[in-house]
Amino acid sequence: MNSTPQKIIINIEDSKYLSWEICLKNKLKILKPSNIEIDCKNIDLSCTDILEVIAIANQYNCKVIAFSSTSSKTIVSSQSLGYKSQFIIENHANKTLTTNERNLTFPKNNFHQGTVRSGEYLESSGDLLILGDVNPGAKVSAEGNIMIWGRLLGIAHAGSNGNSKATISALQLRPVQLRIAKKVARGPKEKPQIGLAEQARIDSEEIIISPLETT
Repeated sequence: MNSTPQKIIINIEDSKYLSWEICLKNKLKILKPSNIEIDCKNIDLSCTDILEVIAIANQYNCKVIAFSSTSSKTIVSSQSLGYKSQFIIENHANKTLTTNERNLTFPKNNFHQGTVRSGEYLESSGDLLILGDVNPGAKVSAEGNIMIWGRLLGIAHAGSNGNSKATISALQLRPVQLRIAKKVARGPKEKPQIGLAEQARIDSEEIIISPLETT
């Protein structure tokens, strides 16, 4: 009689190894076929990296069922590929946000849960994380980066204090207007590729939009 594989959490940020790939392979070598959750800690993983994690796990007959990380890029990447994703916010209370459950709240200056509707305005003195859509007629602004688990269809302004290295990421990035620091651009008119998270950033003095894994 076959038993259901147990879930095992694997931390891939380990100083004993030169890279997370080597760390993952070494830890999988000693496992029986299992369902695994990848704890990425502070590692930034792109969509391409997430797919590599999955491929490595498959080589050892293990199935990745979830990711957890303190990196917003990693969570947006894993979420955009359809994986259960747990965003860890490190603070005094060691609070955790599970994106699939959407049942915890955090300080409103850096986290918003739900749709930002027409006429609404959100502002953050740091990074801004939104779990939901930003509708046409809505505006969001942050002195740091803006990360949106959903569609950006309104106006977004990252680096509002002049930070030209700030970025805007979304699962669907089709805004009315984008602003990063003092640069302004219109959103693209073509339809986005399904399942591909995108990021806006400044390159050569212009705002460009590219797949999230592009650096």
